[in-house]
This record gives sequence, C-alpha cells and structure tokens, in this order.
Amino acid sequence: MPDFAALFVYLEEQPLLWLFVTLSAYVLAEQIHRYGRQFALLNPVLVSAVLIALILWVSGTPYTAYFGGAQFIHVMLGPAIIALAVPVARHKAALWRARYAVLAAVVCGGLAAALSAVGLGRAFGLSDPLIASLAPKSVTAPIAMGIAEQIGGITSIAAVLAVVTGITGAVMVTPLFTRLGFTDWRARGFAVGVTCHGIGTAHAFQVHAIAGTFATIGMALNGLFSSVLLPVLFFWLL
Repeated sequence: MPDFAALFVYLEEQPLLWLFVTLSAYVLAEQIHRYGRQFALLNPVLVSAVLIALILWVSGTPYTAYFGGAQFIHVMLGPAIIALAVPVARHKAALWRARYAVLAAVVCGGLAAALSAVGLGRAFGLSDPLIASLAPKSVTAPIAMGIAEQIGGITSIAAVLAVVTGITGAVMVTPLFTRLGFTDWRARGFAVGVTCHGIGTAHAFQVHAIAGTFATIGMALNGLFSSVLLPVLFFWLL
C-alpha cells in the first residue's frame, strides 16, 4: 500500500498532459477504426502512434518530456500482460487438446522468424550488430531487447523493430488470413502471437476470443523459445 500510494503522489507531481494526450489519441483511434469498418490500415495502435508522433513533432516536445507524463501507462503494461492469463484459463481445455500442434507450431514459427531475419540481413549486407538487433523482431519488446543485448545487438533498435513488426502484423494478418482462406481461429491466433507478439495479440482479441487466447500462448511460448534458441543459433550462424 505505501508503494501504491507513492505512485499516485508521483503522478500528482508530474505533468499529466501527455498521459491525457496518449489516452485521448487511442480513444480517437478506436473511433476511427470503428467508423472505418475495421479497415486494416486504421489499426488503433498504428493510428494513435502516428497521432502522438505528429503532436510531439508539431509541439517540439522531446520524447523524454513526453514519457515523463505518460509513463504510468508503461507501468501498467506488466499487469496487462499478466491479465492475459484469464482468457487462457477459460479456454484451457481447447489449449490442451491442441498441445502437440502448439508445440510444433512454436518451433517452426520461431525458427522461421529468426532465420528469415538473419537471412535477409545477410542478403542486404547488414552488419552483425544490426542483424543481432533484427533477429528477435518477432518477440515482445522487453524480451527482444534482452536477447539483442546478449547476442551483441543494439537494444534500442531491437525495441523499435519489435514494435514495427507488431504493428505491421496487426495491420496485415486479418486481410491476409481471410484471403488465404484460413478459418481456424486457433491457428490464426497462434500465428499472430508467434510473429506479432503483444500488439498482434491485442488485435487478435479484437477479432475473436479464441484467436486472442491462442495468440497469448503463442506470444509467451515464442518468447521462451527464442530466449533459449536465438543466442545459440545466432553464434552458430555468424
């Protein structure tokens, strides 16, 4: 309780303008997404990020000043991720029935994401630190930063690439899967979680509860799998 109270004392002392701007931008982005009939390019995360970036650019506000007021949302990221365990518990029977397919999919998906990143980096002549920053792009940002640091990458670039991967995936997955004729919500959700981590998982929950549940499992398992495999794989390949 003392720590919880201290947090709100801190918030009272810090400028909350940017917290308000962040929440307002996301609410507006949600409305745009809804009135746009959930058009893929109007993804709320993408639209709100663009809106906030424009506001910061026009106002000449440095990121450090923005984060000083908006970091309460960052603090709540941990509890939000833990809360994803609730739908997983609700659909645990379906998860257990698909356990072998889930394990096979995370191995194949994790390997494909890592090997494609390293292969493309090599093909375009990127330096080893940049390839190391690119390799964990399909893992949620905090884990991607840790992996990048361990294998000699640049943590800030790894975080940006992870966010870009998540947003790109959230924009593309629904029209792509629909065009390809994938109708199994378990498979669609799991693929999103493995490749697009937290941002993709949030999108999956917006589409279907089962898809969101399997996306959560995919995100968690790929984070664990990549943390163990990528350092070994990276040093073996390079």
